[in-house]
Amino acid sequence: MTENRTASLSGKRILLTGGTTGIGRATLKALAAEGAHILTFGRHQETLDEALSDIDGTVKGIVADAATAEGIEQVFAQVDDQLGGIDILVACAALGAQPIHEMADADWRYVIDANLTGYLACARAAILRMEKRGGGHLLFVGSISTEIKAAGESVYAATKAGIHAFAETLRKEVADKGIRVGVIQPGSVDTEMQECSEEEKRAAIAEGRMLPAEHVADAILFMLTRSANCDIVNLRIEPLLQTTG
Repeated sequence: MTENRTASLSGKRILLTGGTTGIGRATLKALAAEGAHILTFGRHQETLDEALSDIDGTVKGIVADAATAEGIEQVFAQVDDQLGGIDILVACAALGAQPIHEMADADWRYVIDANLTGYLACARAAILRMEKRGGGHLLFVGSISTEIKAAGESVYAATKAGIHAFAETLRKEVADKGIRVGVIQPGSVDTEMQECSEEEKRAAIAEGRMLPAEHVADAILFMLTRSANCDIVNLRIEPLLQTTG
């Protein structure tokens, strides 16, 4: 039996997009506790400061917008300067959306750029760096919205379906470079996207209808700490009583 079934994240250089809220913030805390060297970013200084104040570890943070080419360029300039390269990308930045006919044209296009184009741009920049060092790991946070196709989530589901298809195709293109690619698909999670009160969220978690963000962060750690020859392509995680429609 192979003994080295897990890998350490200590000292790994990780770019975590959207690490200021929700799943991203819980993941930031979990990765820092493992001894990783992390760069994260969000769109607002206040939430970035709040996230960083809750962390013990080697973490850098900047304000940047994943929806813009300028934002991605800024982020990867800091990846090179602050981290000296990248071993792992965890792409988590995402926005909620309304049905497309209820959104202004500029608004739904912005969601596409933040949720999908930003992931692709980060993946491209990470791959160009990873292939020079002989490998790495790309992990994309998707959603089970691609499976349940609930009314009201047309734009959001489209972005997450795009991420899923991109990731599962990309892994076939970069595996020979030593780069692993995986997607995690959470169900209902206690994040700012939920349109309910904090009290309602707590009740939903207690009843098994919603997951704490920390549970998804734990699953992300599991995916990232498998041995080098093990690639978890897709992991679906949801509360016991997940609503599927």
